[in-house]
Amino acid sequence: MAHTAMSGSGTTAGDDPLQTAVWRLRSRGCWTDAAALLVARAAEPAAALERAGLLVERCLFTCEGWPEAEDALRTAEAVARDDEERGGAASERGRLAYAATRLGVRDRADEARSALGRAAALLSPTSPRRPLLDFRRGLVAEHIADAPQAARAAYERAHAGAGTRDDPLLLSFTSQQLAGLALREGELALARQGFAECLRIREELGYLIGTAPALAGLADCEAEPEASRLRAEAHRLFRLLGGVPVWLGAQLAPAVPAQSSPARPEPAPQ
Repeated sequence: MAHTAMSGSGTTAGDDPLQTAVWRLRSRGCWTDAAALLVARAAEPAAALERAGLLVERCLFTCEGWPEAEDALRTAEAVARDDEERGGAASERGRLAYAATRLGVRDRADEARSALGRAAALLSPTSPRRPLLDFRRGLVAEHIADAPQAARAAYERAHAGAGTRDDPLLLSFTSQQLAGLALREGELALARQGFAECLRIREELGYLIGTAPALAGLADCEAEPEASRLRAEAHRLFRLLGGVPVWLGAQLAPAVPAQSSPARPEPAPQ
């Protein structure tokens, strides 16, 4: 599959040359450069929200750039004109608060819940942003509220919505998170299937920045020597990208083979 242009929210954006350029930079972890392409359109709600999303994603992968993400998010909130746009901005604010909490920067769990709840109230049931919101609410349920069953239900709704809307990147994330839940429950076959699907989609999209985490997840489901081969490939990409995503280093440490004692890996913040 050719490189697919994606918006900041992860949805297919067609053949717009600007969106294609943004996607190519984003997929290689060049979030600041991608966001810079949108500065001239920052007064437009869609572009402002996309720019904020890119800079929030940078925080998630690098644990850096928090002030820039906050500034971009405030701009997106200021220029939003209707409930759909305000709901999109609230969803991004929830993701930023979740990221700060999960990465140990600052406890913003209450803000994450509140912002995502506000997004749910603002967005219509048929909003194209609903699947992504469901996914983010699943992350909060799993990693902040420690409610895996609620998380699974949210991920499944997001997965179904992503399939309906033909959003392959979101499908890769929902596959990854559902696989992580399966692995922690000892369902190795189901976990392996989910991580393999995540890896396939990301390789087809050229989403390089997300390929190493998918490889590492699949490695946790495999026996030796396949597990070591996958982990070594993930580590190669991790080094190639300058140690990004920052949270992957711990997962790439030597692990007990999955068949003898399934590990409970540290989940990726997303």
